[in-house]
Amino acid sequence: MPLSLPEYPRLVSLRRLFPQASFVGCGDVHVQDVTSDSRQVTRDCIFAAIPGSKLHGLDFVQDAVQRGASAILTSQPLANVNVPQCIVRDCRVAYARLCDALAGTPTSWLRITGVTGTNGKTTTTWMLRSILNAAERQCGVIGTVEYHDGRKSHAASLTTPDARTTFRLLHSMVDAGCTHAALELSSHSLDQQRVAGVPLSAAILTNVTQDHFDYHSDFETYLAAKSRMIKYVSPGGAIVINIDDAGSRSLLEAARASGRRVLTCSVSECQAGSDPVDVRAEVVTETLNGTHFQLLSRHSEESRVDVQLALPGLHNVSNAIQAAAVAIHFGIPASVIADGLQSLPVVPGRLEPITAGQDFHVFVDYAHTDDALRRVVQSLKSLTSGRVLCVFGAGGDRDQSKRPLLAQAASLADFTAAARIR
Repeated sequence: MPLSLPEYPRLVSLRRLFPQASFVGCGDVHVQDVTSDSRQVTRDCIFAAIPGSKLHGLDFVQDAVQRGASAILTSQPLANVNVPQCIVRDCRVAYARLCDALAGTPTSWLRITGVTGTNGKTTTTWMLRSILNAAERQCGVIGTVEYHDGRKSHAASLTTPDARTTFRLLHSMVDAGCTHAALELSSHSLDQQRVAGVPLSAAILTNVTQDHFDYHSDFETYLAAKSRMIKYVSPGGAIVINIDDAGSRSLLEAARASGRRVLTCSVSECQAGSDPVDVRAEVVTETLNGTHFQLLSRHSEESRVDVQLALPGLHNVSNAIQAAAVAIHFGIPASVIADGLQSLPVVPGRLEPITAGQDFHVFVDYAHTDDALRRVVQSLKSLTSGRVLCVFGAGGDRDQSKRPLLAQAASLADFTAAARIR
């Protein structure tokens, strides 16, 4: 049954929410709406002057005031501003916390799983939702393909939307009867703390390879952004580490140092240091129509179950066991996990089969890094006796350094064509 959230939007006292804040022009500000985009300001809305990747919200304060902003949330006092100001230490974090409060604190009603990684975020969140639904636990999703609140789907604009949108979506999930939520967390959103204040019941680090160097500049900075997710995991929560991937594995020590439960996953026989792997897969058969594997867990009464996964490729088996690890942490039986994984026929754009009466296989995949494209090509080559033809592209003005790497990965196919590189 849907739960009864507090009145939405709520009237929130900034003095009560941020007791350490200082105020200019007032003793308190009572808020019913907030935005970080001056173009969205309406009368009685507060404007949060947060820093962006290229521009700073401070540059748009006067525009927000002219549009009717009732107050400014800022990390520094502002001169020549004729509306009240609430001054906080970190405006980004305060903005996220305020968005949560205005939405009725939906985070306190949901068990939220955050998934980050260069590749596999969408597939893993969809797998986790399918497992939870099989266990009769309704789950919403926020990610690259869609924002789904448990009742209806909306086209996604960003992998992880801004805090205002995120917390409103979480409110809608609770209102629709969801008990769980699966969130894709991009490196940009983690660096910009869009989900600050979201208590994660579980976190998954799928992998960390090269991507978004146009924003993060180098691998170390990119990895540091991904690692931020660890601090959002609540006491009693779990952190899932894919130890088959060097980038994810490099965060194993930090995950263990957090004091949270750590679950390691592997599609091979490797060990997590001196400890045996917690959740792993033994592949039985692979075809272009899917993979049959056995799911093995050290923390489930059913230590070994068969899974018939409709998605081909070992990378999808890896995604599956990471979603399974979270489900095991949530107390879901392994047989139900298998049912949930088997009931997911396809994830849009993730080795999605295209059938138009042709006598050969066609797949569309979102692979946009050299690691992902290499895995897709290698998987398909290992599963067919015929040729693999690869058409790929890289449009736009983002991270041009990875384009030669994409070409190298695509060249593993028998025939390669670049559809668009500019």
